[in-house]
Amino acid sequence: MPRGRYSLHDPHDHTPLGQEHFQCAPGPSGWRYVSRTTTPSGDHLGSVDLTLDEFGRPIRLELHAASWQIRGAALEGVTWVRTDPTGTHATEGNVRAHAFTGTSPAFLVATSRLLRLTPRSPATRVRLVAFTDPVLAPRTVDQSWALVKSEAHATDSGPLMVDEYQVSALDTGEQHTIHIAGDVVLSAPGIELEDLESPPSPR
Repeated sequence: MPRGRYSLHDPHDHTPLGQEHFQCAPGPSGWRYVSRTTTPSGDHLGSVDLTLDEFGRPIRLELHAASWQIRGAALEGVTWVRTDPTGTHATEGNVRAHAFTGTSPAFLVATSRLLRLTPRSPATRVRLVAFTDPVLAPRTVDQSWALVKSEAHATDSGPLMVDEYQVSALDTGEQHTIHIAGDVVLSAPGIELEDLESPPSPR
């Protein structure tokens, strides 16, 4: 069960945004990721609880940030309920999309598991609902994912397969590179793996 810590920063000016302390593991239904996020000063910021089925679809998502809350799942596309900090108002949303995304590294792993790309696969288009900080406002985004290469890297515990993805935002054309090993993000824009207590789980 991988357990560790990511540092999060603004991908454009590198302003520190905080840290995400996580653990994740394959389970009977597919894969689960839980984490808590903290500010750069160490104060509690929010949490992520994401469960995928065996096909990589989100069967349960719970996000907390700045007292806002999201509960969502794959249902007729993706469906979610967003609750305000007072708990008195809740709004429901539904979009014909494939999955969710956001600032957590969990969503990058989740999208890679959903697409199941190989280096021979063509670039694949995916529609996602992004929840943007700090109030978890929903926004629909279209991306293109391609698995550029998979390479084995030697480690103390044996070879580690690292997948390099190229992700393009279809509305702006902006491209970036993501490196994932099993169910852990090694590097991505705004994300750095700072600590890992055990090896990533295999796919």
